[in-house]
Amino acid sequence: MTTKFIATLSSSGFSFNLYSDLVNMWQYDFMRHAFEAGTIVAVVAGVVGYFVVMRRLSFAAHALSHIGFAGAAGAVLVGLNPLSGLLLFTSGGGLTMAVLGRKASSRDVQIGTVLAFMLGLGVLFINLYKGYATEAYSLLFGEILGISSSDVIATLVAGLVIIFAIVVIFRRLLFTSLDEEVAEAKGISMMGMSIIFMLLLAVATSIAVQVVGVLLIFALMVTPAAIAQRIARRPSQGLTISICIALLATWFGLFISYYIPYPVSFFITTTVFVAYLLVRLFQSDLVHRPR
Repeated sequence: MTTKFIATLSSSGFSFNLYSDLVNMWQYDFMRHAFEAGTIVAVVAGVVGYFVVMRRLSFAAHALSHIGFAGAAGAVLVGLNPLSGLLLFTSGGGLTMAVLGRKASSRDVQIGTVLAFMLGLGVLFINLYKGYATEAYSLLFGEILGISSSDVIATLVAGLVIIFAIVVIFRRLLFTSLDEEVAEAKGISMMGMSIIFMLLLAVATSIAVQVVGVLLIFALMVTPAAIAQRIARRPSQGLTISICIALLATWFGLFISYYIPYPVSFFITTTVFVAYLLVRLFQSDLVHRPR
C-alpha cells in the first residue's frame, strides 16, 4: 500500500524535495489562496475549538454548520451569496442557542431543537429553488481550492476579529469554561459570555466551512482541541497544541491533494483522526503498562 502511494505521488510530479515542490505548487494562484485561507481558518479553529471542547459545545459546532447550510440554501433562493446566508443563519442560530441553553446540563436539548427547526427551513428552501443550487451544495464538503483573493481577505478580516475578541475576553471566557457556577457566583454574566462566544463560534464555523465543509466541520473545530485537552496540562499549552495540529493537518491536506486528485477535506479529516487515535492508544498503553 505504501509503495503504491509513493508511486502515485511520484507519477503526479512529487519530487521528494519539499522546497521545490512548494515552489512548484505556489506558482498557481489557487494554491496560494488555499494555503492562505487554510492557515487563517486553522488558527481560528484551533483557538475557538479549544473553548468549544472545554465548554462541552461540540454538538453546537456541529449543529451550527448544518444550520449554516440552511442559510446558504435560503441565500441561493433569493439570489444572494451563499456565504452571507451561512453567516446570517449561524449567527441567529448561535444567539438562539445561547439564550435557550444557559446551562451545560440542558444545552443539548435546546441545540437539538434549534437544529431541527433550521434544517426544516433548509429543506423548504431547497425545495422552493427551481435551479440546481451548486454553490450551496459545495459548502457540504468545502471548496478551499476555489477560494479567490477577495475570499482570503474576507477570511483574514473575520479571523482577526475573532482572535481579537478572544484576547479581550480570554480571562472571563476561560473562567466560565472551567467552572460555570463559581464564575457566576463571582458576578460574571453567564448569559453575556454565552452569547458572545456563540456568536464567535458562528463566525468561526462560517469561515471554516470553506475548508472542510458542513459535514466535516468536526475535523478542524473539535478534533485538534480534543487531542490538545488530553495531552496538555495548562490552557496555554492546550491552545498551542490545538492550533499546531489544525495547521499541520490543513497544510498536509493541501499539499497531498495537489498531487493526488482527492478532496482536501478527506486528507484533513484523516490526518486529525489518525492523530487522535494515536494519542488515545499511546495513553492507553501508558495506563496499562506494568510498573
